Amino acid sequence: MAGDSNIAPVSTVTPRAADWSNRLNRIANLKTFHIPPVVVGNAADIKLGKSMVLEWQTEGMFQVACTPDVYTSSQLAFEASREFFARPTSEKLSYVSDLTFAGYIASGEELTAGEADSSEIFTLVKDLPLTDKRVQDGWPGHGPVPWPSSTFKEALQKYLRELGSIGDRLLQLISLGLGLQNLNALKSIANDGWHHARVLRYPPTSSQSSRGTGSHTDYGFLVIITQDDAGGLSIRPPINGEIRNRNWLPSESSAGMYEDSEEWNYVKPVRSTLVVFPGDMFQLLPHTTLLSTPHKVHLTQKERYSLAYFHEPNFQQIIKPFNNADSMDFVHYGEVSSE
Repeated sequence: MAGDSNIAPVSTVTPRAADWSNRLNRIANLKTFHIPPVVVGNAADIKLGKSMVLEWQTEGMFQVACTPDVYTSSQLAFEASREFFARPTSEKLSYVSDLTFAGYIASGEELTAGEADSSEIFTLVKDLPLTDKRVQDGWPGHGPVPWPSSTFKEALQKYLRELGSIGDRLLQLISLGLGLQNLNALKSIANDGWHHARVLRYPPTSSQSSRGTGSHTDYGFLVIITQDDAGGLSIRPPINGEIRNRNWLPSESSAGMYEDSEEWNYVKPVRSTLVVFPGDMFQLLPHTTLLSTPHKVHLTQKERYSLAYFHEPNFQQIIKPFNNADSMDFVHYGEVSSE
């Protein structure tokens, strides 16, 4: 549950002024970073982390280059996803867990700000056996995934392991970029975290609707997007003076915010890269240094496949701003993420 707080909704703090006369609905000019296989905290790591933080503060996101192995795994995951989504709806609907709500969600079932989204989804939660104590204790989102095939399971689990490794290293680099003394300050909060993913298929646009997914932000630390070449993703970068709700508070949902405003940047797909932006917990921890990035998807002329991976804190973590340990603005992550 989020702590009681009288702090006003957070607005942006950016290191340089933005000229929005040139940035309305523009194509995002994103930097692509190559992350090291091991983060040790040397001068190069610190410089890289600071560059990543600056990119989040100005653009709201950055890209990470995939290694050949990671790119191959991403394509195998997409191949397995296409095979699953091509099945009859009646069959896909049989792969749903009433325990964890993992599995299939049909187009139109999911709502953002009260409006139906067009995406078909297969949700992957923390896959644990029924004998695991967390499952027996009733932790939300912890339990068996209703895998539709061994091929799907093997392809997605392998890719998620690779994304998990990338997520850990990104948290180390961001810790350095924020000037934290301990490069594992963020990674330790996400140790055995509630890392999960959503495999998505969007239909082509139609005369009835061009809405893919409505504008929103996501809980947790990192949102890592793998997308095909169809396009459709837009993000809202930080804008000086613009209010950004604290989405972890029930009274301040970010769903639907600025949906129809102009200042959205289109994210052009780039082969063999991952799109990375901060989740809500970054807006809480550094306290106004970083903002959670709103994003949305519009349908295009092509069918679109993507995978959204969420690198999350552990459910038992109590999360407060690093610079104010006495703050009453806090969350118990296992409660806020399951509301």
